[in-house]
Amino acid sequence: MPVKVSVIIPVYNPGIYIEDCISSLQRQSLPPDEFEVIFVDDGSTDETPARLDALAAEDPRMKVIHQENSGWSGKPRNVGIEASRGEFVMFVDNDDYLGDEALERMYDYGVANGADVVVGKMAGKGRGVPVELFRRNHPRATVENAPLIDSLTPHKMFRRAFLDRIGLRFPEGRRRLEDHVFIAEAYLRAENVSVLSDYVCYYHLRRDDGSNAGFERFDPVGYFRNLREALDVVERYTEPGPVRDRLFRRWLRVEMVERLRSRRLLNLPDDYRRELFGEIHEVVVERFGPGVAAGLQPTQQVVAALTAADRYDDVVAFAEWEAGVAPVAAPGGIAWRDGLLHIDFTAEYLSGGEPMLYPAGAAAAPLTDVPKDVTEAVRWVASETAARFGQAAADLLLRERSSAAQYFQPVEFTRETVPAGDGAEVRLVLRATATVDPAALPRDGAWDALVRVKTGGWTKECRLGPAPREHRPTPEVGVVGDRPVLPYWTEPHGNFSLELRPRGKRLGLGRVQLGDVTVSDERFRVLLPVHVTGDTEVRLRFVSSRRILEVPGTLSPEADRPGSVLAADLPAEDLSGDVWRVAVCLNPRSGQARFTGLPFALRAGDGSVLVTPVPGPGVALRLARRARRVLGAARRKVNSRIRTGGR
Repeated sequence: MPVKVSVIIPVYNPGIYIEDCISSLQRQSLPPDEFEVIFVDDGSTDETPARLDALAAEDPRMKVIHQENSGWSGKPRNVGIEASRGEFVMFVDNDDYLGDEALERMYDYGVANGADVVVGKMAGKGRGVPVELFRRNHPRATVENAPLIDSLTPHKMFRRAFLDRIGLRFPEGRRRLEDHVFIAEAYLRAENVSVLSDYVCYYHLRRDDGSNAGFERFDPVGYFRNLREALDVVERYTEPGPVRDRLFRRWLRVEMVERLRSRRLLNLPDDYRRELFGEIHEVVVERFGPGVAAGLQPTQQVVAALTAADRYDDVVAFAEWEAGVAPVAAPGGIAWRDGLLHIDFTAEYLSGGEPMLYPAGAAAAPLTDVPKDVTEAVRWVASETAARFGQAAADLLLRERSSAAQYFQPVEFTRETVPAGDGAEVRLVLRATATVDPAALPRDGAWDALVRVKTGGWTKECRLGPAPREHRPTPEVGVVGDRPVLPYWTEPHGNFSLELRPRGKRLGLGRVQLGDVTVSDERFRVLLPVHVTGDTEVRLRFVSSRRILEVPGTLSPEADRPGSVLAADLPAEDLSGDVWRVAVCLNPRSGQARFTGLPFALRAGDGSVLVTPVPGPGVALRLARRARRVLGAARRKVNSRIRTGGR
């Protein structure tokens, strides 16, 4: 069968960090005969060459090419392209890994849309990845209708015939930004680029040892010489005007202005940041016309203007002011409605720990000249931010804690100017309600709520919280899509999170009171702090010192109050003469079904069943041990019957 995808991995001394990469390739859902993996070992001096040779010997999908060290990733990728047999090639770094269905989904999406380039959703663990680009799927994306230029790393899928037709290969040798040169040309010459955003395809990791090439301090002279080559590509394939300015703006914003802002600049040694500033100043003056910086956000415009004017000291002073600016998101009401979690919050920016203040009634005014000092720069930023408040936005994202995958949630918000002091200044507050459908989240585990606040020159994220303990809304656990979902507040910071399929005490069922339990006519009923949208099947377990009984039950929503009623028929005769602990399983049809104990017991005898407090710790422990012995004996008996052919 023809090879659909060739995965090309440049390798240099990854050590143990290559193992997750290998495992993810072996787990791919694409059939084994439809993809190949080409490791190009660029002169590794650790044990990796032997590890890869052994891997290739046992797995026919894996191939290894050994070569002398070339100094960077460009040549190994090119060697991999020439050796590939796939209809598409996919570039992966040796310390990153893929989602299990990445190759299959990206290939199918690329074929369906006739794409020359397929960009799969990325998640960054300890490092930044594009966010806005992956807000939704873009089956036919261009540099004009989508923020493609935000993603210039090589971790994408390319049609091999497209690369051959235009003769596109990576620059080689000891250099930086070879991926920018390659990707920029691919975007500008492709007949179609497709962006797949509804599945995390690529996990981009920062290594624990901090040795990722992208985090090493670089030589500014060489770095910006290589950056000019990417700008040359844009000039070659675009005409002067708004499109070129917008593309150039990406390099001005990300590679230059952002390096000169806030803590990112202040954390550098003074001699190094002076050298960095000098090289950036040269590129800004040499390559960028006024239309490039004019499209930046206010704070970015200030940094760009000060840089062009060669005012290093003012850039540092402005960075010191910006270092005190941060967003805050305060939670409001949080409640279940019809299986969806509705989250109210407000968001604004703080400066020096206090709400930022802006001039009331400000009007937009372009930055026509360089601010005379930082005070004037800050004043202009505040005024321009207030004038642009109609463009401000708030988003809520859920980030899966173990993988760092992020997903936008639907949000409705309003913008509010709040008078401050004598009325000459205002606060700019965003009031929002997010709607979370837990059934749409792809993984079990912990999900942290992040608020993304965009206003003025800032687009920053913060946790939703903290919420003071005395004012925290405490929504109950919900059962959604056959899995429990627990909203909770982290300790000690008090930020909002969700846990899908929580265990035991975290479900909050220990809050049930004896008065919430009734037994009559062999019918058992208890009010539980659990949200359900309709009648929901559960399972009850009754545990005594001698036996374990299980019966089906039903959770039904309460019409006039939170929570639901658990009802079940009691096997009264089977319960007689003993004390029974009670546990409930909220998702009995799941492969991960778990029982959670309830804080009461049933005492059966003389034709009646009484609800009693839970036995003391010592008694409860003895009951649990006896129950485990009973359950173990029953299992051994069943296994013995199976082995001897019994029924």
